[in-house]
Amino acid sequence: MHRLVVQAPEIATQDLKQLARLSDAHEIQAISQQAFKLLGAQLANKEAVADFCESNQLDFAFIPEDLGVRDIGLVVMDMDSTLITIECIDEIADMVGIKPQVAEITAAAMRGELDFRESLTRRVALLAGLEAGALQRVYDERLQLMAGAEEMLKGFQAAGARTLLISGGFTFFTDRLRDRLDLSRTIANVLEIENGKLTGRVDGDIVDAQRKKSELIAYREELGLRPEQVVAMGDGANDLPMLHEAGFGVACHAKPKVVAEAPFAINRVGLEGVLNYFR
Repeated sequence: MHRLVVQAPEIATQDLKQLARLSDAHEIQAISQQAFKLLGAQLANKEAVADFCESNQLDFAFIPEDLGVRDIGLVVMDMDSTLITIECIDEIADMVGIKPQVAEITAAAMRGELDFRESLTRRVALLAGLEAGALQRVYDERLQLMAGAEEMLKGFQAAGARTLLISGGFTFFTDRLRDRLDLSRTIANVLEIENGKLTGRVDGDIVDAQRKKSELIAYREELGLRPEQVVAMGDGANDLPMLHEAGFGVACHAKPKVVAEAPFAINRVGLEGVLNYFR
């Protein structure tokens, strides 16, 4: 048996009733003003539900009815354009007036059109000579958490879940977010700095799609969890392997390729929508 979780900025009562009919649900309960759960929904009716939700701009997910937030032991997140609203490397590039060139490469990589390692190497090379102080300016002036991020994290953390922020971005930002948000573990790329300036190189191995997947598996096994006890969130093509490895892989305001291939998707509400799956 499943519950059907439906979310949007506004949800009409008649839409909820129609979804109850389509899914054979026997009860509708409010989670919040923007989220409802329909109990007893039949997974066999998923295609009809998906078509209706797409036509009416609703996010939806079928979740096993006996699964609650305390069953989730690990939450894994991408950083750029997932936990936070910006792509940090694009904003760093803006400090030297080359944001359009770098952002174009970033977008192509996130759509899966470029190899991530190659794209990161090319983008970081363009930053050579930039004063390292620009990183702090990006953090202070431009970095904002995605809507619902703190509510989502606090909800899972209060229930005992560990958190892993793993990013193809940079440790300068993940380290600060770890301390700010009380994250359990963070992994990202190290920007090489010499004499107070970026060298245009990454120090050590690049965190790519395979690394994200393997780190999720390693932490899951370290904690002794089953896949269905793991939630993962991302927006780019380099997140897909880890999204497929988690029991609940969620594309969050993601690129079309990721929305199409991820098991779950949040498009119309904030990151609190992922927590709502389990409330």
